[in-house]
Amino acid sequence: MRTPIMAGNWKMNCDNPQAEQLASAIAEQAGDIEGCEVIICPPFTALTTVADALSGTDIALGAQNMFWEEKGAYTGEISGPMLRSCGCEYVIIGHSERRGRFGSPDEDFTAELQKVFGDTDASVNRKIKAALSYDLTPIVCGGELLAERQTGQTDTVVKGQVEAAIEGLSADQVSRIVFAYEPVWAIGTGEVCEADEANRVIRLIRQTLAEAVSEEVAAQVRILYGGSVKPANVRGLMEQSEIDGGLVGGAALQADSFCELIEVAAEIKRN
Repeated sequence: MRTPIMAGNWKMNCDNPQAEQLASAIAEQAGDIEGCEVIICPPFTALTTVADALSGTDIALGAQNMFWEEKGAYTGEISGPMLRSCGCEYVIIGHSERRGRFGSPDEDFTAELQKVFGDTDASVNRKIKAALSYDLTPIVCGGELLAERQTGQTDTVVKGQVEAAIEGLSADQVSRIVFAYEPVWAIGTGEVCEADEANRVIRLIRQTLAEAVSEEVAAQVRILYGGSVKPANVRGLMEQSEIDGGLVGGAALQADSFCELIEVAAEIKRN
């Protein structure tokens, strides 16, 4: 039985006072919920603030990105040891917004500007290896653009991302990863992938892991859905057999809505 996860990705939201208030409210409301692992991933600037607010609870702290080197002349980057020193146990790696694959970019968000968000399959793989070496659990993201879905490339894109992510990893290392399927066209757009289709793609991810590693590892790895998860659609998603929780954006910025997602996931996966 895979324990579900609800991971809140706050993205570029919440200054420190706001982060403290939101984390405290989530901790208070979700403190008595059993059967679902909860992770909060605030901006780097709020990591220690949120860590303090979560102290004494079972809610885990995660970061939104990391660099693969331990230290050095890498202006603006954050290393695994730095995240560990803030209390992080998890780190999101390869989010589409770090790959420059925004669902609905601004008109002036040109290909040249997208290079700022430069994650590739190769850098994602390197970051995963670094995270694992620092005892951080990677939440590894992948998913297709709308154009890729419309041209029937979803399976090829997702399968390729998973294979590249785990290249050079042992079975034990792969078993420590959390994966997240996030169709790019559904992130921050209000659109959501139909539950049965999300389940189908997540089954494909699990099959890819079985072929590349083993059936045993594939069966135990938790795979989340990300892309406009909210109280209105969470039940249908969590009722799917392959979906083990959610990587949540906007709905994680309100304690009531995020805690409702946690409650639903715990209830359904427990029964």
